[in-house]
Amino acid sequence: MNTLMRTGWGQNNPAFRQVFTTLFFPEASQVEMDWFNELQRMTTSPANAIRLSEAFSDIDVRDVMAQVSVPTLVLHARDDAVAPFSAGRTMASTIRNAQFVVLESRNHLLMPTEPAWARFVSSVEEFLA
Repeated sequence: MNTLMRTGWGQNNPAFRQVFTTLFFPEASQVEMDWFNELQRMTTSPANAIRLSEAFSDIDVRDVMAQVSVPTLVLHARDDAVAPFSAGRTMASTIRNAQFVVLESRNHLLMPTEPAWARFVSSVEEFLA
């Protein structure tokens, strides 16, 4: 993935960024994919994209999850290609009294036009009430 970022992130041709778009939004329309491809190019350089990717891949909170003692809501898309569903389940089962909400989606980032969006919003509103 870092090689893809280094090679094509900042290019006008979105082919390299399309890999990431497809992982994050497999259910997106062509217009939404085009928007996200361009958003990626405009918001960070190839070097920053690589640094972000490396930083996110180094985050490991498994050792401290059991110490969380505040109300916690864990939402996870069932068919997310970016973060395994099992990771969401593990987080919710490790954090004491966490609430786990399954979102029926393939998208890592939900789109307001998909059915899972309504469940996401209602779950967050209920949790915060």
